[in-house]
Amino acid sequence: MDTDATNRRIRWGVLGYGRIARDAVIPAMRRVANSEFYALGSRSEAKLSECGAQHPGTKPYLGYDGLLRDPDVDAVYIALPNSLHREWTLKAAAHGKHVLCEKPIALTAAGCREMMAACAAHGVTLMEAFMYRYTARTRQVLDMVRSGVLGEIKQVNSAFRFLATDVGAIELNPDLGGGSLYDVGCYPVNFVGMLVDAIAGDAAGGGGQPESVAVECVCAGGVDVNFAALLRYPSGLLATVQSGFNTHTRVFSEIIGTRGVLEVPDTFFGHAGALTLTVGEDRRTIAVPASESYQLEVEDFADAILQNRAPHFSLAETLRNAEVIDRLRAAMR
Repeated sequence: MDTDATNRRIRWGVLGYGRIARDAVIPAMRRVANSEFYALGSRSEAKLSECGAQHPGTKPYLGYDGLLRDPDVDAVYIALPNSLHREWTLKAAAHGKHVLCEKPIALTAAGCREMMAACAAHGVTLMEAFMYRYTARTRQVLDMVRSGVLGEIKQVNSAFRFLATDVGAIELNPDLGGGSLYDVGCYPVNFVGMLVDAIAGDAAGGGGQPESVAVECVCAGGVDVNFAALLRYPSGLLATVQSGFNTHTRVFSEIIGTRGVLEVPDTFFGHAGALTLTVGEDRRTIAVPASESYQLEVEDFADAILQNRAPHFSLAETLRNAEVIDRLRAAMR
């Protein structure tokens, strides 16, 4: 695979045609200069036809194996149910394809390590698709934490929940890796870990584990539908993470320090908004511009392949996230 040409474009194959792939990631691939949406693999003929009508010229594959055997596919975006991430990442790596895999990258940390090892052995790049890490909102949060304006961080609270009304939804199916912690709780877990690294001067590199975790959850149909956890870190920082499928949408975080508090509405979204900073009696809003987070994610991953460098979002963080989720799930039992 020639990655030296300056004007080279990564040819993408997409496995799965769910909402995020259809409405966000594939359009992003078509907008960036270093990428080409080349092929779709789906087990649904109807979805292949829908994609073909929307994106004429895209190469269709009924199933996934044929796409992986296509020598013109450079990288794959895996948008399959959580339970299939490990299997198809391993197969993609064996065919020499770079892999951008939706979150959570695997159902266990052991699965994550296996995927990382396989991609390393085959010389391909692997990244977990946490698109919120590419937003202006996230950059502004990190800048404020690193600036010291909040003082010493003592508490972080982060939530991602929504009301799931489709009883047949993948996220409610335990056999497909459903559950709110896997589906949306992985975001607050990552957000807390990101902040712990920033507080430590980014020296932790994904290694900052909580010293203890405590969990409460409500389960229905074999999956957690309302989840809350308390994480304690060696520094004394406490963090709460919440996720759920049984309430009104709530996507919000706050970072509480000795000097100030930063409120982060819509923490994991890329649209425009505002942060609220309170320092003493002074309370002010800070504008957040909109970000094309999926476009920036795809562009960075493709550039990482072309430039033979690591992507912005590290595998050290991915593994740390998987390890923390393992501990949280173990505490649920």
